[in-house]
Amino acid sequence: MKHSNQSLIQKAISKIIRPWHSIPLIDRWLLGQIIPPMIFAISAFTVISLSVGVMFDLIRKIVEYGLPLIQALKALIYSLPSFLVLSFPMAVLLSTLLSYGKLSANSELLALRSLGIKTSRIIAPALAVSIFMTGLTFYFNDNLVPTSNKLAESTLRSGIGSAFNKEKGKNNIIFSRKGSRIGASTNKPTKTNTLLTHIFYASRFENNIMREVTVLDFSRENIKQILTAKNAIFNKDNSSWIFKDGSIVSTDSMGQTTSIKFKQYIYPFVEGPLDLAKVPKDASDMSLKEALEAENIYKKIGDLKEIRKIQVRIQEKFTLPCACLVFGLIGSILGSKSNLRSSKSQGFGLSVILILFYYVMSFIFSAFGVKGLLPPIIAAWFPVIISLGAGFYFLRRNSK
Repeated sequence: MKHSNQSLIQKAISKIIRPWHSIPLIDRWLLGQIIPPMIFAISAFTVISLSVGVMFDLIRKIVEYGLPLIQALKALIYSLPSFLVLSFPMAVLLSTLLSYGKLSANSELLALRSLGIKTSRIIAPALAVSIFMTGLTFYFNDNLVPTSNKLAESTLRSGIGSAFNKEKGKNNIIFSRKGSRIGASTNKPTKTNTLLTHIFYASRFENNIMREVTVLDFSRENIKQILTAKNAIFNKDNSSWIFKDGSIVSTDSMGQTTSIKFKQYIYPFVEGPLDLAKVPKDASDMSLKEALEAENIYKKIGDLKEIRKIQVRIQEKFTLPCACLVFGLIGSILGSKSNLRSSKSQGFGLSVILILFYYVMSFIFSAFGVKGLLPPIIAAWFPVIISLGAGFYFLRRNSK
């Protein structure tokens, strides 16, 4: 019985090991050189970024607001995925630079080339790892980061209480609606469907309640209305807003004005202001699906600046993971150059320079996209395309 159990365990282990042994020996050897420094680099970059980005702020909240230590640790853990997403591309660059630089310094790459193995074949494992890290980064950024950021924020709120809850909510919600106006003589909608009919403004949104609401109604050609209320709640059952403690001021085409005060008033209007108020302030708190929904909301409003901004951020959902592929290609090529003899400190320094250059370029083109100087898709993808083009150019030169 004992012998049969051992044989089953051995079979199970062999099934796990078999895929690894099915990989060609040269790829296994190169992967063994890349993966250990990558794990170290991910750990190092994550610890550094966490310390600068979160840890010091949490310490301040512990001292000033009395945040419990357990809640602070939970918030720190929930913040981890967002910093891992930033660490993955940098770790790919540093690990490929160090591993291929070491192989080049030991003349091991020279030995491979003497056997007729091309540079493109030598860096193939690095590209495979880069592609895997690109997919992993996209998964983290689209699935884990939005959820974990919300959990971190809710953990801080529950830990600090009222002192921090003042930051909760969203200010200055402005929703405009276009459509056809009702004619003064015909009492029917006009044929023009692009006229401004409503402007909905709320000074603050919290707990599904709009505070200090003002609605400008231009939906009738002969009457203009101004509706003000202390607060408003959307009723999904009859698709209308319930305004409380306010007044309605109406002005007709003759200039006559009437004013009515109310305790409660039901106003039929779309759910758009509520959808807009629930859109997260930062696109990093949205999944790709939520970002596409936010784009549709902004298109309904006609806010061109927000449309351009969210379109750039949607493209960056794809370009951010692609930084792994860019850095993997460039790092492996630079590391494998026969005239490069990088120490760890030199490799780290070169990594910092390349990372800084790439992200500064990405930031500049992203700003161009938001400002409307470039189409969003070009603004987001141009740094990736330029960097990959440079990488393949150096690969071609290095292969000669």
